[in-house]
Amino acid sequence: MTENLKGKVALVTGASRGIGKGIAIGLGEAGALVYITGRSLNSNNSSATLLGDLLDTKYAVEKAGGTCIAVPTDHSDDEQIQSLFEQISREQNGQLDILVNNAYGGVRSLIEAKGRPFWEADVSL
Repeated sequence: MTENLKGKVALVTGASRGIGKGIAIGLGEAGALVYITGRSLNSNNSSATLLGDLLDTKYAVEKAGGTCIAVPTDHSDDEQIQSLFEQISREQNGQLDILVNNAYGGVRSLIEAKGRPFWEADVSL
């Protein structure tokens, strides 16, 4: 394991699964302290329809040798986003070196569209 990011602080949004999870694991493995966000801390206690949650990612980062802090955050809520950055600033003395803005709120809309053309989809989704 290379630790070329030792002493760096990273934030990966949308890290419950997929690309965000993989990036978080890689950053942790490289030595960064990794904050991760997603809506579900534990999918067993939510109405999540997709597999994966923040605790899964946290454990995977730690298994790879990294340090990870999971912060449940709904990125469609500006107050939660502000609180997240205030938490990181407070806990890391203002240090944030890497931001991977991977959160995407359109997944549910895509699932609910079920193959219909975008112009037929409900814009409120």
